[in-house]
Amino acid sequence: MLKHATLFAGLVSAMLPATAAGATEWRYENPGMPIAYVDTGTAQFHFACRGGELAMGFGVIGPDGPVAAASAMNLSITPDPAPGSAPGSGNTSYAQEIPLLHAESSWMVIRGPVARTWARIAQRARNELRLAFVRRDGNGRLDYFNATRFGAAGSSAAIQRVLDRCG
Repeated sequence: MLKHATLFAGLVSAMLPATAAGATEWRYENPGMPIAYVDTGTAQFHFACRGGELAMGFGVIGPDGPVAAASAMNLSITPDPAPGSAPGSGNTSYAQEIPLLHAESSWMVIRGPVARTWARIAQRARNELRLAFVRRDGNGRLDYFNATRFGAAGSSAAIQRVLDRCG
């Protein structure tokens, strides 16, 4: 599975055009594999359909040290976080113990029901989404790394086009 996830992450990152830092509009492309994505220049969040299976990816360039050193972490998503709120506040959902892929950046690729659920969360966001890598510290508290805010403009339509191809 990790071999396929690594291949997938490599294919996706190679296919995506360079975008200006701070881009907030979701885009849809179909260069042989339908993909909806948003890219800040240092982080990217996407949904893609490969072989009829939905996959979701989150990656950052220059990850925080604990992320770069980890083999797996949790991932959080918060739709429409309150201004100035801390990661994990509000209506946050988590995906647990996802392998990390490291190259020039650190990536997580998630497939199946979690990817589908998170696609629906991303589609319902009105203004923005916040994603972060997460782990528990020695006292059981959650530590958040590389918390990234992505605009939600266009997410519903772009993601729906991918979902339409993934059945």
